[in-house]
Amino acid sequence: MDLLKKIDSSNIFLGDQVFMKSEYLIHPFISGNKYRKLKYNVLEAKKNKQTKLLTFGGAYSNHIAATAYAGEAFGFKTIGIIRGDELKGEIATNPTLKFANSCGMRFKFISREDYRKKTELDFIDKLRSEFGDFYLIPEGGTNSLAVKGCEEILTKNDQDFDFICCCVGTGGTISGLINASASHQKILGFPALKGDFLREDIRKFATNNNWDLITDYHFGGYGKIKPELITFINKFKKEHNIPLDPVYTGKMMYGVFDLLDKGCFSENSKILVIHTGGLQGISGMNIKLKQKGLPIIE
Repeated sequence: MDLLKKIDSSNIFLGDQVFMKSEYLIHPFISGNKYRKLKYNVLEAKKNKQTKLLTFGGAYSNHIAATAYAGEAFGFKTIGIIRGDELKGEIATNPTLKFANSCGMRFKFISREDYRKKTELDFIDKLRSEFGDFYLIPEGGTNSLAVKGCEEILTKNDQDFDFICCCVGTGGTISGLINASASHQKILGFPALKGDFLREDIRKFATNNNWDLITDYHFGGYGKIKPELITFINKFKKEHNIPLDPVYTGKMMYGVFDLLDKGCFSENSKILVIHTGGLQGISGMNIKLKQKGLPIIE
């Protein structure tokens, strides 16, 4: 895959004023916003003659899986600092960790308390002492180069849309969309996490003010899910033949259609939703759902 190539993913009409940008089809393993975020970081690492990529993530992290594959594809060793030292013995049974391991990623499992130190210089220095020099990619992949990559999601053909909707994890994708949007467009982010703290993170990268966060559709917080969301995801796939992940895009799409039903969008407005991928996380979520005796994502 040519990292320098600019990709224009197609827009699919879903009905009810809504179109979907099919970013999830960019690549089977480095899909959607993960490709966008990693693109310029990988090029920068090559430019600096780095041989290792080190990053952070949880048990079912899309970013961990994508970084591991990208490292193997583009000639880097990869190191994943994983939140939760109890996961050490679960590599063979955890779909995300198993995949990343098959791509050659080396893991360091740390406690949640230590994981909170992931941006501290002393903590990073200790990692360099342990692993040698590496190119650091933040949790979720979000930095200025990631935002640059996400600015390429929108094209001139997308300027007819009034609203651009995306899910929000660490804020990199929405920041890129904000920077690339036209002045008449409104960018709506649907956080997968509880709370309003992401606004400050987004303001670090966003150059425009035409955006807002819709914080009513997190379904209990990051990694949390409820039966009505599972029902929506399965119904959506049956109707449109498009899979949604339960942590990010599923919640965003549920929110968009709920707002439509409530009349929050004018009848003449055109809405573009960004499918950012994350489908590798479905198998991990289904393990949890089976353990709880809940319906699985089909």
